[in-house]
Amino acid sequence: MPGIDECLLEAMRLPGARGAALVDWTSGLALGTVGEAPGGDHETTAAEAAELARMAAEHGTFAAGGDGLPPVEDVIISNGDSYHLLRFVDTSFDSSVFLHLWLGREEGNLALARIRLGEMAARLVLG
Repeated sequence: MPGIDECLLEAMRLPGARGAALVDWTSGLALGTVGEAPGGDHETTAAEAAELARMAAEHGTFAAGGDGLPPVEDVIISNGDSYHLLRFVDTSFDSSVFLHLWLGREEGNLALARIRLGEMAARLVLG
C-alpha cells in the first residue's frame, strides 16, 4: 500500500503527466507535490483546485443517488492544452483529500488516467 510520495510518483508515470498533488480540500493545502504546477506555484494550484473540489463535494446537485456510493468520485476540467483530474480519496477519517493530476492533452490519455488515479486513490495509505 503506497504512501503519498509513492502514489504521486506513480501518477507521474502516466503518459502526459505534467504534475500531481495530494490536496486537503478543506484547507486548500498541498500535502505532497511532484512535477510542474500550472502557473509555476504548487500552493496556489492546490488552493484553487480545492475550491473546485469543495464546490463539487459540498453541493447536493452533484451527489450520487445513494446506495452507499461516494457523493463525487472525480472532477475533470479540460482546457486547450491540458486536463486536470481531481480524484477524491476515501479515508477512514474525514475523506477531505483528493489527488490532482495535471495531464498534457496531446500526450495524455484521459480515460486511462481516470482509471489509474482511481486505483491509486483506493490503495493510498494516509496517516
